[in-house]
Amino acid sequence: MSRGMRAVRRATRYPTDVRIGIIGGSGVYGLEGLDGVVEVRPRTPFGSPSDAILVGRLDGVKVAFLPRHGRGHVYTPSEVPARANIFALKLLGVREVFSLSACGSLQEELKPREFVIPDQLFDRTKLRPNTFFGKGLVAHVPFDEPFCPELRALTVGACREVRIPVHDGGTYVCIEGPQFSTRVESQVNRSLGFSIIGMTAVPEAKLAREAQMCYVTIAQITDYDVWKQGEEVSSDLVLANLRANVANAKLLVARLIRMVRERRPGCRCGSALTGALFTDPAKRNRRTLAALAPLLEGVR
Repeated sequence: MSRGMRAVRRATRYPTDVRIGIIGGSGVYGLEGLDGVVEVRPRTPFGSPSDAILVGRLDGVKVAFLPRHGRGHVYTPSEVPARANIFALKLLGVREVFSLSACGSLQEELKPREFVIPDQLFDRTKLRPNTFFGKGLVAHVPFDEPFCPELRALTVGACREVRIPVHDGGTYVCIEGPQFSTRVESQVNRSLGFSIIGMTAVPEAKLAREAQMCYVTIAQITDYDVWKQGEEVSSDLVLANLRANVANAKLLVARLIRMVRERRPGCRCGSALTGALFTDPAKRNRRTLAALAPLLEGVR
């Protein structure tokens, strides 16, 4: 148990009034300072989440923390059970999700150990289920703004308040992994004007939209991918910069939770399924409707 973590007890039932979800990326496997922590493992139609979810209070706000790759980093990016993760957070009542994600920089001005709060997303993944729907129920949600604009603005402001170097906006290109890019892939992504490269924002962002959650990626730069001669990505370099970013990420999360407590959502994220179900009501698969009921409450 890391210093600052409270004793944890395992809950046989789970709360349904948690407001904020934190998904920890590489190097972030716990959230310090939580009071009254319990471990929960909600059952979902898509299996179990990556690990037990820690639920507790930080500054009086209920928070759920989930390590994306599992404690000990046991899942590759393609193996992460993203549908179970997002569905489990939805069952807990989560409305706002902050996703911590290590990434590489594709532009000179975006330097290692700085943060980027992207506003766009480009999907190069190939193997991952990226929707809750199908099996007799079709939904097409809007995704022109893949990250919640309100949470983005809040996060940029929080970074500046705690003096973390931050870049407002940019395009996150998500690759399958787990290998890093070839040099020509990196050069092509850079030439297309993409800002950062990572392996985990997809399908999380898409699923969070279908779950009508506000979602933002906090991208922490660890390297220059492989496009920059003399500073090519390596495991040693990534790990060193990753460790330096973790302390800032935890500081940022603590500040964000205090700010979110005062937030009154005015974005469209919470109504993403309004008008999105295309399947004729008479043709909708009843078993699918029942399985997805937590996502469809109030949706016609």
